Amino acid sequence: MSRTKQRILVVNPNSNEAVTRGIDAALQPLRYAEGPEIACMTLAEGPFGIETQADVESVTLPLARLMRETNDTDAFIIACYSDPGLHVCREATDRPVFGIAECGVLTALARAETFGVIAIKDRSIPRHIRYLRQMGLMDRLAGERALGLSVAETASGGSTLQRMTDVGTALRDEDGARAIVMGCAGMAAHRKNLEDRLGIPVIDPTQAAATMALGTVALAAAALAA
Repeated sequence: MSRTKQRILVVNPNSNEAVTRGIDAALQPLRYAEGPEIACMTLAEGPFGIETQADVESVTLPLARLMRETNDTDAFIIACYSDPGLHVCREATDRPVFGIAECGVLTALARAETFGVIAIKDRSIPRHIRYLRQMGLMDRLAGERALGLSVAETASGGSTLQRMTDVGTALRDEDGARAIVMGCAGMAAHRKNLEDRLGIPVIDPTQAAATMALGTVALAAAALAA
């Protein structure tokens, strides 16, 4: 039986279910009755948090295998700010694959001249910088600063919002950022409160990727119906 509703699959490459629940809640405003299903899942074989290059590499092939073997989906989203396996996954399927880091940064560029990134830890920053250099966007980056927290800690609440406010304020006032990209999918629950506190656009990269996926899937459906 053919599907009657389009589907976007959002994959959390780490095995932390709390992060997946936070992503799912952040995407709720993008769900509507006539629109595609937006489903979220956890990559069970992933590490509890993707915090090192080794963690990134460890999920590349499992993600590609998942996308190669999943047939009931119109678009995929890799919900990790390192975009692990993005290019391998694009080779593994003929359906569009969106990485949240790429989408988050592109959205920030559409909102402001300069952007800053809030990372989870200092050791994440060189990895993010390499990616931005490959994208040719270093001249638009105002700066990147770390929270000094783990992925699990950013998803658990507590003092995370205040720490994000402090780091975001430094990016805005000291580094000159005019938009902020949250550099971890686990930060999703804090986007609106952080934007209210900072007074500049704050981009949740998973929401940014889902918005792009929605447009892509809708246009593809319209073309088939024409």
